[in-house]
Amino acid sequence: MAASELYTKYARVWIPDPEEVWKSAELLKDYKPGDKVLQLRLEEGKDLEYCLDPKTKELPPLRNPDILVGENDLTALSYLHEPAVLHNLKVRFIDSKLIYTYCGIVLVAINPYEQLPIYGEDIINAYSGQNMGDMDPHIFAVAEEAYKQMARDERNQSIIVSGESGAGKTVSAKYAMRYFATVSGSASEANVEEKVLASNPIMESIGNAKTTRNDNSSRFGKYIEIGFDKRYRIIGANMRTYLLEKSRVVFQAEEERNYHIFYQLCASAALPEFKTLRLGNANYFHYTKQGGSPVIDGVNDAKEMVNTRQACALLGISDSYQMGIFRILAGILHLGNVEFASRDSDSCTVPPKHEPLTIFCDLMGVEYEEMAHWLCHRKLATATETYIKPISKLHAINARDALAKHIYANLFNWIVDHVNKALHATVKQHSFIGVLDIYGFETFEINSFEQFCINYANEKLQQQFNMHVFKLEQEEYMKEQIPWTLIDFYDNQPCINLIEAKLGVLDLLDEECKMPKGSDDTWAQKLYNTHLNKCALFEKPRLSNKAFIIKHFADKVEYQCEGFLEKNKDTVYEEQIKVLKSSKFKLLPELFQDEEKVLSPTSATPSGRVPLSRTAVKPAKARPGQASKEHKKTVGHQFRNSLHLLMETLNATTPHYVRCIKPNDFKFPFTFDEKRAVQQLRACGVLETIRISAAGFPSRWTYQEFFSRYRVLMKQRDVLSDRKQTCKNVLEKLILDKDKYQFGKTKIFFRAGQVAYLEKIRADKLRAACIRIQKTIRGWLMRKKYVRMRKAAITIQRYVRGYQARCYAKFLRRTRAAITIQKFQRMYVVRKRYQCMRAATIALQALLRGYMARNKYQMMLREHKSIIIQKHIRGWLARVHYRRTLKAIVYLQCCYRRMMAKRELKKLKIEARSVERYKKLHIGLENKIMQLQRKIDEQNKEYKSLLEKLSNLENTYSTETEKLRSDVERLRMSEEEAKNATNRVLSLQEEIAKLRKELHQTQSEKKTIEEWADKYKHETEQLVSELKEQNTLLKTEKEELNRRIHDQAKEITETMEKKLVEETKQLELDLNDERLRYQNLLNEFSRLEERYDDLKDEMNLMVNIPKPGHKRTDSTHSSNESEYTFSSEITEAEDLPVRMEQEPSEKKAPLDMSLFLKLQKRVTELEQEKQSLQDELDRKEEQALRAKAKEEERPPIRGAELEYESLKRQELESENKKLKNELNELQKALTETRSPEVTAPGAPAYRVLLDQLTSVSEELEVRKEEVLILRSQLVSQKEAIQPKNTMTDSTILLEDVQKMKDKGEIAQAYIGLKETNRLLESQLQSQKKSHENELESLRGEIQGLKEENNRQQQLLAQNLQLPPEARIEASLQHEITRLTNENLDLMEQLEKQDKTVRKLKKQLKVFAKKIGELEVGQMENVSPGQIIDEPIRPVNIPRKEKDFQGMLEYKKEDEQKLVKNLILELKPRGVAVNLIPGLPAYILFMCVRHADYLNDDQKVRSLLTSTINGIKKVLKKRGDDFETVSFWLSNTCRFLHCLKQYSGEEGFMKHNTPRQNEHCLTNFDLAEYRQVLSDLAIQIYQQLVRVLENILQPMIVSGMLEHETIQGVSGVKPTGLRKRTSSIADEGTYTLDSIIRQLNSFHSVMCQHGMDPELIKQVVKQMFYIIGAVTLNNLLLRKDMCSWSKGMQIRYNVSQLEEWLRDKNLMNSGAKETLEPLIQAAQLLQVKKKTDEDAEAICSMCNALTTAQIVKVLNLYTPVNEFEERVLVSFIRTIQMRLRDRKDSPQLLMDAKHIFPVTFPFNPSSLALETIQIPASLGLGFISRV
Repeated sequence: MAASELYTKYARVWIPDPEEVWKSAELLKDYKPGDKVLQLRLEEGKDLEYCLDPKTKELPPLRNPDILVGENDLTALSYLHEPAVLHNLKVRFIDSKLIYTYCGIVLVAINPYEQLPIYGEDIINAYSGQNMGDMDPHIFAVAEEAYKQMARDERNQSIIVSGESGAGKTVSAKYAMRYFATVSGSASEANVEEKVLASNPIMESIGNAKTTRNDNSSRFGKYIEIGFDKRYRIIGANMRTYLLEKSRVVFQAEEERNYHIFYQLCASAALPEFKTLRLGNANYFHYTKQGGSPVIDGVNDAKEMVNTRQACALLGISDSYQMGIFRILAGILHLGNVEFASRDSDSCTVPPKHEPLTIFCDLMGVEYEEMAHWLCHRKLATATETYIKPISKLHAINARDALAKHIYANLFNWIVDHVNKALHATVKQHSFIGVLDIYGFETFEINSFEQFCINYANEKLQQQFNMHVFKLEQEEYMKEQIPWTLIDFYDNQPCINLIEAKLGVLDLLDEECKMPKGSDDTWAQKLYNTHLNKCALFEKPRLSNKAFIIKHFADKVEYQCEGFLEKNKDTVYEEQIKVLKSSKFKLLPELFQDEEKVLSPTSATPSGRVPLSRTAVKPAKARPGQASKEHKKTVGHQFRNSLHLLMETLNATTPHYVRCIKPNDFKFPFTFDEKRAVQQLRACGVLETIRISAAGFPSRWTYQEFFSRYRVLMKQRDVLSDRKQTCKNVLEKLILDKDKYQFGKTKIFFRAGQVAYLEKIRADKLRAACIRIQKTIRGWLMRKKYVRMRKAAITIQRYVRGYQARCYAKFLRRTRAAITIQKFQRMYVVRKRYQCMRAATIALQALLRGYMARNKYQMMLREHKSIIIQKHIRGWLARVHYRRTLKAIVYLQCCYRRMMAKRELKKLKIEARSVERYKKLHIGLENKIMQLQRKIDEQNKEYKSLLEKLSNLENTYSTETEKLRSDVERLRMSEEEAKNATNRVLSLQEEIAKLRKELHQTQSEKKTIEEWADKYKHETEQLVSELKEQNTLLKTEKEELNRRIHDQAKEITETMEKKLVEETKQLELDLNDERLRYQNLLNEFSRLEERYDDLKDEMNLMVNIPKPGHKRTDSTHSSNESEYTFSSEITEAEDLPVRMEQEPSEKKAPLDMSLFLKLQKRVTELEQEKQSLQDELDRKEEQALRAKAKEEERPPIRGAELEYESLKRQELESENKKLKNELNELQKALTETRSPEVTAPGAPAYRVLLDQLTSVSEELEVRKEEVLILRSQLVSQKEAIQPKNTMTDSTILLEDVQKMKDKGEIAQAYIGLKETNRLLESQLQSQKKSHENELESLRGEIQGLKEENNRQQQLLAQNLQLPPEARIEASLQHEITRLTNENLDLMEQLEKQDKTVRKLKKQLKVFAKKIGELEVGQMENVSPGQIIDEPIRPVNIPRKEKDFQGMLEYKKEDEQKLVKNLILELKPRGVAVNLIPGLPAYILFMCVRHADYLNDDQKVRSLLTSTINGIKKVLKKRGDDFETVSFWLSNTCRFLHCLKQYSGEEGFMKHNTPRQNEHCLTNFDLAEYRQVLSDLAIQIYQQLVRVLENILQPMIVSGMLEHETIQGVSGVKPTGLRKRTSSIADEGTYTLDSIIRQLNSFHSVMCQHGMDPELIKQVVKQMFYIIGAVTLNNLLLRKDMCSWSKGMQIRYNVSQLEEWLRDKNLMNSGAKETLEPLIQAAQLLQVKKKTDEDAEAICSMCNALTTAQIVKVLNLYTPVNEFEERVLVSFIRTIQMRLRDRKDSPQLLMDAKHIFPVTFPFNPSSLALETIQIPASLGLGFISRV
């Protein structure tokens, strides 16, 4: 395709940038051939002129369409080049938070520097069994692919994990191994997978260290082979290590650390067992303080030490060996502190009694003098003699460091060896998967021998990788029959030859090491002479003669020659090694012995590492004397050999590649540095993979996918029935250049860029179609709007014009009326104005004249009075000044007092705000009111007293007045006397005047008192009114406070009620959790039981060779088995696995002393009880012997009784026969006349019934007479026995019964009746007494239950106060104690019952023996004639047969046959279709009823045990058949319901008919068996769920997610090398209809089997939960499924499932609610995701999804078409901010294995047992109805 067609206006390209590596830009005008400059616009809006290279004229790379950005596989990109790869990785990493991406066969893993929740067991289960392209990229997908290919192709696999330090290689390898350990499990009980995982902490502690780039950097490479058996279960592992960095032991750069194990030891120095190591802080030792960073943030070295020791213990490294390892490590630390003192320039010495060296020698068990000597000297050997030469201080320090490195390297080897021994497979290995965790390409400022070896290894690995990729491409083309064209790819064989070929770098290095005076400089000159200007890959730096440059596949690297020879030789003085070999410490010589025994140390490294090799590649056999030569091999030679072995191993396996990328150098989470990423992509070969893919046909589509995607580009006439031909025809029209694509057998292959071109055409076509649709819709909308507006305008105009006309007419009328009104109004106004003016003028004149006269008068008067006014004014002014001054002073005082009062008021207001203040104030006011009331009463009393005084005065005055009047009258009458007494009169007058004066004074006083009283009364009333107002105010405040208190109380009550409801819900949840936990324990128990049975069978097959003949089973075994089943099916069965589990954990579990003491006490009580029972047994036996002797004295009576019993038995047999005959007659009568008149009066059946009723009534009368006769006979026998001890003839008693006519005999009968009454009375009293005792015991039990209830409530309250973990632990401890106590009590009761049973059995044997003896004696003594002549003949009484009682009788020996025919060999399908539901359950229960009727406990126990075991066998044999499991779940539940319904308990008898109540069990309480059957039903239910899950699992993802139920809604996006499962329905794929058909099948089968409706609802709920959980989990792990159209498909599918629920009337089963998370996820895919309102709506809508799930769906949301928009990162952060307070599980996936706790609600049957017929097809003819 021409560039002019692609580089058009608005096309986007990538241009180089020094900061961001690549920048995106947009073309502003079309490119034309010959243009030298491109007009571009950057994304930030800046215009730019991009100059093309004049030589190459290469155009900038094109950018992929946005729809292809963020793809799971980089090879799905249409334009495959470096900027596209970098941008895709950045978008996935930054925007979508996805760290894994496929690049063809490579998995690119970017280190997030953050813990992500994507490695849990739920994620492992989700990836298990899935195809690699079906799920999002993940390390688990690669591991699953390797595991699957190993099983399918039977070929060993390898996972090669590479990357630079800090990229996450070790973590990726660890997760891969965890996946294998989880998915495969182990083949033995040794838990090999745990040991494989446990090797990681050990290897990390001794091989990992902190560097500037990584806190946990692996300083060695390792290859772990995980071995599998034929069933592909882990059986062992083997580890090979490479290139341990020994130099780190003695030197660390700044901000780096030594190996972790040293710091773990220092952090644990305070432990008692480490005291002998004499360790301290890490800053004390020279080997641990050089980096200056002894602590890693967030890492606890002491805790890591505990993990390391636990891992060692798990791998079998004993405590003694562990302490030995720690001694050696501590010795290395102390060795680093050894110092040297210089004697001269050529010699040195160790200070005397140097403490570090003393400690080192003590720990290593060597002599101090020898070690001090050889640290400062060395031995030189010549041909004739040896010399001991002192060495300088610098050489001594180097020798010390070399010794430390050598010890550490050998210790590392020893630990790896022991780890491999622990992981060694005990059985033959069938295949293996290798995980290679190796360093990536490295280049630093200074590169030395280590970097040279690392890059050499990466060259070899890259060559293998290139060949593998090339091979895969070739195979794909060959398979599709596409012409193969040679693809040019980089071959790094010349670089490998430069390093390892003859006269290569390594060869010259080894040669220089052999030279006596070889040096780094001479070696460099040899390199220059050999390779410079001869090899294009070798260069010499311009400014250095001690360095060289090699062009590697990734980059040029400059190596410094200094130190190459020394590191290649790896020299350690032999004398020092000999000193260590002579150590008394056993472990130390072992290290060096292992070194001597290694035949082929092929993996020795620059640091001397010799890895262990146990692969399929066998090393060459060692020749005699070869060990010494091998020991002298250089490090480079050894590393080259180990690398060759590794490559042979990898070439013999199928490789899988994981490339780890470090996104930045600062360990910032989710921060992407483009420069660093590009460097690593170039170095790790990802871009080379892209280049190889892009060179051929990188884009590949199946014909069906191409047709589905580009159907819009085809016309109807182009669509043919042959999809292949259709695609060919369309492509020939769309792409004219036929070289741009090729047609394969099943796929179309496109060159790079062609898919983008097709996407552009498709988008243009869709855009044009959208524009046309929009144009048509908008035109229609506008026309519709115009018509509506025109119609509305015309209507408005009509109404407006009419309104205007009416307004104009009204205006004319109003104008005419206004003129008339104005005329009259104006006339009236003018006349009124004239009259006003005239009147005003006259008034003014009068006023003016009067005014002038008054003014004149006033002036005269003013002059006269002014003088007087001045006088008074001046006085007034003086007084006013005084008052003003006084007022100001008073005002100031008032202001001050007011201020103080305000302060007081403020305080009072503050106090008044509290309720207590109001209460106090109220109390104070009440007291004040009382005081005022009391004061008023006192004043009233005083007022009354004053009134009384006044009245007294008035009375005195009136009396005095009367008296005076009388005196006056007397004086008048006696004028003469008055005249004579004039003086007396005058005096009297004076007195009268005085009295009058006093009277006036009294009256004035009275008046003043009345005024004061009125005033006081008024003031009091005013005060009372104020007090009343205050009282009312206080009352209102009090009412307000009361109202508030009431409201608060109401709120508190409501909150308490809410809390109570929440706590109730929580308790219900806890109950469900407990039920679920119990059912999970049952499930685990059944699994362990099956496993135990399987192991038992295997052991029997392996050990016990079956022999012909009959094998007798021990009787104790059967009895024990029945005991086990009868007593406690659960507890004793669980004992075995529990004991097996408890044995290894005895040290962990603390001993419960209270339980131990109780058990001890119980043992002593049982021993005492045993002794007492033994004594009682002896006593009973003596009594039985005495009773036997007495019985022998009176055999006739016993014989009579036996005779009577035999007669009674004959009578019952005859009665049974008659009843059968009558029943046959009745059936015959009914069968003869089958008409509606069968039961009418006069009918034969009616007559038969009437006759039987008459006979029954007659029989009743006869029975009454017999009862009377028998009573009198008993009395007479008692009377006759009293005078006589023995009675020789039994016929006397029978004759005396009929001879009771005499009075004496009647009296005797009367006395007998009295005695009988007394006997009955005594029996009644004893019964009453027993009843009272029973009542008292029941009361005691009630009291005990109350106390237990109180105690439980106290415990519950205490537990609620504890934190959740402690609460669970306390509740479990309490439950264990309670169950133990109950178990002891039950065992005690069981033992008592067993003893009672044994005692009764013995008595029964004794009595049977006596009866046998008596029968023999009776038959000898009694003649036949006597028997015939007996007067009482009950046999001859006519009787009717009884009805069928709903019981089935079988013989004991037929029990196995019953179980076999009814359970083991029963076919559910025939029974379910032809017979009544639950028939086997009814039959079994009827058999149990008969055994209960016979009171045969052994038979009941045996039948129930056989039934349960038979059901278990059937389910074990056919446990994967849904019909079988459903059938036996239904029958087990029905059997359980029957045991409840007929148990005799009132709670279960409410719905029974009277006839059903008669069928209740009478002798046995089978409550324990009900519990056992309930547990069995739970196990069957769980098995049913597993069967459902296995059937539905393959259908769910295909039917719910992948299949397009609504065709054409979603299109297929381009896929990469990892093919996804197509969403097009091919033959054999599952659809939604498949799921619904399967659901219908399940439902119909369960209904046919008569399963309880409630149980069916629970099964349906579980099915829908599985569907929803699996669908949602896959949605969360598949980016290609998170789109708008897929959300629409899911919602449609869910609606179909809901419709199915409605059709089956199961909407109230809770199944719909289980789909709520899936519904909300589908809605989340469809809603708008832009604004804050959208975020709020999402947060409120998605309440069933967790925050992690919501964010994951938003991150995965991928547009299928260009018209959809991606979710912005800011929007996702907004969602996270809004949901940060939501408390939900951090788990991403739903638990698809979760099983809801099942309940079995009681469901009584209305079916009458006596109506059940047993079909002959069951083969149960040996059972008879009773």
